[in-house]
Amino acid sequence: MHSYLWFIGKRALQMLAVIFCGISATFLVTHLSPIDPVEQVLGRLSARSNLSPEAIAATRAALTEMYGTGQPILTQYFNFWTRLLRGDLGPSLMAFPTPAMTLVTRAMPWTLGLLISATLITFVIGNLLGALAGYNQNNRFFKAFGILAMGIQPIPYYVVAFILLIIFGFLWPVLPISGGFAMDVTPGMNWPFISSVLQHAILPATSVILVGFGGWFIGMRALVSNIVNDDYVTYAELAGVDKKTIVGGYVIRNAVVPQLTALAMALGGVFSGTVITEQVFNYPGLGSLLIDAVNWGDYSLVLAVSTVSITAVAVAIFIVDLLHPLLDPRVRAE
Repeated sequence: MHSYLWFIGKRALQMLAVIFCGISATFLVTHLSPIDPVEQVLGRLSARSNLSPEAIAATRAALTEMYGTGQPILTQYFNFWTRLLRGDLGPSLMAFPTPAMTLVTRAMPWTLGLLISATLITFVIGNLLGALAGYNQNNRFFKAFGILAMGIQPIPYYVVAFILLIIFGFLWPVLPISGGFAMDVTPGMNWPFISSVLQHAILPATSVILVGFGGWFIGMRALVSNIVNDDYVTYAELAGVDKKTIVGGYVIRNAVVPQLTALAMALGGVFSGTVITEQVFNYPGLGSLLIDAVNWGDYSLVLAVSTVSITAVAVAIFIVDLLHPLLDPRVRAE
């Protein structure tokens, strides 16, 4: 027990280091960018209304003071961490005066609900079918399934997303292709809203599941194909152990450990994949919010989205990492 607690402590320190380095890198990238958020806002204000030079100068001075862009970058960095630890990244330039973290908390459930769920569903189904295919290597159904998985797996998910959009949005328009819910329903814990959210999530989730499924299936099938020839599996079969016990207790349990490492990497790619997926289907998640923030030069909002994304991914990988010693006694919690 003591060794496992020590293992948790080391992994927690690694997680905090990853979060710190990731957020710091994001801060430097945004603040070393040639885009000036204050000038971006002034340009849009000038395009919409005729402001006098005095008004523009006063607005520039107020925004520069508010966002601290006129200070040395090191001072801005320490001020950023001070505000971040308080959970305050300032107002968003894009939706002034709404706080940036408020916009992130509104968009985050859409991304987490869609892509994390799709990734976990793909992981479970792909590994289960891959394990059955590896154990029943002469089964025609699983052979055909393997050919299909190898054909779909190399296709970029956004290509699959466009194909689904064309098929079910135009050729056979039976599913919604844009937005997170219908405009004529009232958001809340009611069935019309929940039903509408589920319908709008079908196409973006399916695009993620179809592409991700092939990788999990092929990987698990290869792992199980090697394990079924091991002595302990052969002995269990000769001893008359039930096939369900062999597949579930012996084969899958040993083969799933390397797949957990791959799951951690897949979760790391969730927020990078959300950008294009949400753009294709106009889904109201963090990806769409990040694109809008970059286009506006909104430092506060970019940092807020990046901070939440980096933290969520690091925590997910930390949780997956802690499962290794529990699933496989060969993994030592040193």
